[in-house]
Amino acid sequence: MTYRPKSEFLTVMVERGYLADCTDMQALDDALTQGPVTAYIGYDATAASLHVGHLLNIMMLRWFQKTGNRPITLMGGGTTKVGDPSFRSEERPLLTPDAIQSNIDGMQQVFARYLQYGDSGAMMLNNAEWLDSLNYLDFLRDIGRHFSVNRMLSFESVRSRLDREQSLSFLEFNYMILQAYDFLELYRRYDCRLQMGGSDQWGNIVNGIDLTRRVLDREIWGLTSPLLTTSDGRKMGKSAGGAVWLNGAMLSPYEFWQFWRNTTDADVGRFLKLYTELPVAECDRLGALQGAAINDGKIVLANEVTTLLHGADAAASAEATAREVFEQGGAGGDLELVAMPAAAFDGGLSVVQMLAQTGLTASGKEAKRLIAEGGLRLNNDPVTDPQRLLTAAEVGDGMKISLGKKKHRMLRIAG
Repeated sequence: MTYRPKSEFLTVMVERGYLADCTDMQALDDALTQGPVTAYIGYDATAASLHVGHLLNIMMLRWFQKTGNRPITLMGGGTTKVGDPSFRSEERPLLTPDAIQSNIDGMQQVFARYLQYGDSGAMMLNNAEWLDSLNYLDFLRDIGRHFSVNRMLSFESVRSRLDREQSLSFLEFNYMILQAYDFLELYRRYDCRLQMGGSDQWGNIVNGIDLTRRVLDREIWGLTSPLLTTSDGRKMGKSAGGAVWLNGAMLSPYEFWQFWRNTTDADVGRFLKLYTELPVAECDRLGALQGAAINDGKIVLANEVTTLLHGADAAASAEATAREVFEQGGAGGDLELVAMPAAAFDGGLSVVQMLAQTGLTASGKEAKRLIAEGGLRLNNDPVTDPQRLLTAAEVGDGMKISLGKKKHRMLRIAG
């Protein structure tokens, strides 16, 4: 990139690796240097919690506010009823209004950790406010006429679906029009002049810019972040156990801390710049550590990211638990609990049955393979016999289960 931004926000975006593309970098930079700008990112309420894949853009909103601007978190109470088809192989399941609102309630808890809301601070809006009341014929006449179906079919997010001869419903096809209308409406109501999002949203963002130019003859901008993969090619935010949720009720702070502690060596410096607020030079220093020393960088990364989301006490507790579990062989007070009723142990319960019934392995077959490979320990003692029987008395107040080197749980009797 040859252009050197003057504004603090775009300087941060470039230096820390957040920037993938911008519709007009110089015009946006000029606006940011002249005074506060309002920007938004939209979040459809498709799950009860945001996950680590959302965290990059949440950090962008946080930096946007820290550099003197006003961020909007736009909840997709309206657009979730349609579902974004971008780069999906099939239509999203339709959610009821109650389910959508419940998901929004869960997502809002996370945003409050990263942004300061209030009269002059960040804004949390819901696009159902204007989408739910649209008159279909008026919308077609006033907004729909500005969209070319030929152009809409050319966007990669749509074309990739059609090229694979996978069905794209008319409902989904409307999504990009509704998202474009969101940008127009936010400009009208709140002078919002910037939409940010992942690079997979580029087509939707450009649609909103074009619509606003056609309807109001106003200049607004779009900025996208890269879609991250880890250095070993995995999609950021996915782990062997599934999505890495940001709500503590769905993923414990300890498990969240462990996700970051297990970062691949090559990703440490990059992730420190993207997911923490440490100075860039310190991120580079920690990321350049070699050998066993890189673990110090991973611990800093885990502590900093966990502190932002769950607080300093939760980060310190997670680190202490990890040290006890891994370095001292202890049980660790923050290990995720797995509970089974005492009746399950009547007559003895094999370790294979215990692993399968608690969901720690996907099946008894997987449990047997884990044991055969030497991957199971109970209270730090290796288990070699898949038919070993457990009793409720043996579980007692708690039994530490270790699956491999990095996955640990605490088994307890329910009730």
